[in-house]
Amino acid sequence: MVTWAGLQDEAPRIAEVFARRHAATGNLCMLATLRSDGFPRISPMEPTLFEDHLVLVGMPGTTKFRDLARDPRFCLHTATTDPYVGEGDAKLWGEARNLQAPDLHARFAADLFERSGMDLRGQVFDPFYVADLTGASSIALVDDQLEITIWKPGEGERVEHKA
Repeated sequence: MVTWAGLQDEAPRIAEVFARRHAATGNLCMLATLRSDGFPRISPMEPTLFEDHLVLVGMPGTTKFRDLARDPRFCLHTATTDPYVGEGDAKLWGEARNLQAPDLHARFAADLFERSGMDLRGQVFDPFYVADLTGASSIALVDDQLEITIWKPGEGERVEHKA
């Protein structure tokens, strides 16, 4: 498993598509978790790229965070608005880890306040989920061909072209 920084190093194409689509939709993504009965749950969320981490942020106590506390596996998909995916899209999957690092939390809260005006400075973040990634894929339109990129840690990116 790798952090966001590891994905950027090992899979720069996928990281670029994810970051671009993430920004273009106001950070909106769809998070898939597993419910207590084993069925999947899809929830909107606005993850944040911060320092070396992909932070899975949101209101504490929500069902998606209860799901992650019980079973940390997830899939995160950039919001797609174009049925032809001309803008591209990306999926990341792995496990959510509750990273308890007060200094990181303080920097995160200060950055959030600076960017949005939301003041969570001085608050305790528990959970503070970061993504440990076990795989990713992206689709991008390059020279009128679909470029499908697939990645697993340690294996590099594999690119396939579809006409």
